[in-house]
Amino acid sequence: MQQHLYHLSHIDLDGYGCQYLSTRCFDQIECYNANYGPEVTARLAEIVKKIEQDRFIHGEGHEALILITDLNLTTKEANWIEKEAIRIKAKIQLLDHHATGKSAAERFAWYKLDTSRCATSITYEWLQRHYDFDPEQRLLTIVKAINAIDIWVSEDPLFEYGKVMLGMISGAREINRILFPTEDRAFKLSLIDAARLRVANQEAAIELDDDLHQIKKSFFRQEQNNTKDNLVAFYVTKLLTHDRQRLTIEYRGYKGILGYNIGNTSIIGNTCMVENPDYDFYMDVNFRGNFSLRSNNKLDVSKMASEIGNGGGHPNASGGKIEGYKDSFVYADIRKFIQAYIDRKSQTTL
Repeated sequence: MQQHLYHLSHIDLDGYGCQYLSTRCFDQIECYNANYGPEVTARLAEIVKKIEQDRFIHGEGHEALILITDLNLTTKEANWIEKEAIRIKAKIQLLDHHATGKSAAERFAWYKLDTSRCATSITYEWLQRHYDFDPEQRLLTIVKAINAIDIWVSEDPLFEYGKVMLGMISGAREINRILFPTEDRAFKLSLIDAARLRVANQEAAIELDDDLHQIKKSFFRQEQNNTKDNLVAFYVTKLLTHDRQRLTIEYRGYKGILGYNIGNTSIIGNTCMVENPDYDFYMDVNFRGNFSLRSNNKLDVSKMASEIGNGGGHPNASGGKIEGYKDSFVYADIRKFIQAYIDRKSQTTL
């Protein structure tokens, strides 16, 4: 029986560091990421639902392990996932270092808490002990670098390298993690892997900092080279086009693609319109409810912006703000809210 891992982790360097290790240890693995708060419960619910679906397909022989790293659960959250794990016959393991999880760690046997080091280091040791992972310790140096910066050991020789990595991950905003979680995670794990290849060199921190632009370009480069902005635009447009049925919204009979917090609308929006000539407009809304609109001479988006968001601009490039916008970490909920809002605004101005 092959074990299938469902790995939930935090959205910082340490959180992705844990998944950098687990994806190299398990062949059957699905990753999820969450920030603190209600997103943790939502992602755990996604995992439970996915395990149920997988078990329906593969039968009772499907052995599921839920791994949670770099996230401390409240007692309420831990109670809920334990009951659900029992119900769906899944195992749980939590590996964390935040002292705020002490009360839950004392109550649940599957909750491992070690405040002396980062979650990546805890995960590395756990994988070595239970799965004979990385016996030659080729990944140990990158683990130590993440540990040095995450628990702020400034005298550690790898501290400065970890500092560059910390900014590398926090600044990796080219792909929106809510809209395209799989691709965003793959991008960030590729950055950590590129950092691993440089960590042993002299003046490694400076080298990584100098190389970061090219490292990012290499991820987004497809058939030929271009500016980084254009490479990202082509890459994100390809994702938008591939998923356009999931992202489709309508306004007065016109069809549009709705992005979330993607940014760089002048390049990505126009590229998206060129690549999707059967669509009439592109809309990108951010977490504050501000939106940008682009068209390609098919719809006067300045009128649309004025009608739905007290905004305006040009016929092919406009923007505004959605009143009473309700943000979410679930894209389907964002799309549902935006579509209902557009419908309501359109009806009131008939």
